[in-house]
Amino acid sequence: MKALGASLVAITPENPDNSLSTVEKNALAFDVCSDTDLSVARSFGLVFSLAEELRSVYRMIAKDLSEWNASGTWELPIPATYVIDPSGTIRLAFVDADYTKRLEPAAILDALRRIRGA
Repeated sequence: MKALGASLVAITPENPDNSLSTVEKNALAFDVCSDTDLSVARSFGLVFSLAEELRSVYRMIAKDLSEWNASGTWELPIPATYVIDPSGTIRLAFVDADYTKRLEPAAILDALRRIRGA
């Protein structure tokens, strides 16, 4: 990605201390920004509220999102990946409510190559 002139930035609803812990725990080599009020996620239409019956499940696995996330709510962003060109135009978007499905890195690299070649 760097060779193609791009940067990877992750945006999380975690409060800054928790996102720093995530960065350190996973030895991440890219920027992780806290979307403390979910305004970035909202601007992309990605926010949903966790259903009440799922909240108890999360609590059982020691994840009280209302304490973990900076917003103090049980809201989460739908996972999404965007490739944005230098002018701010979204050149590739991938959004899937199933958090286990993610955009293949090769698709991101292809989009970056197309931008660089344009």
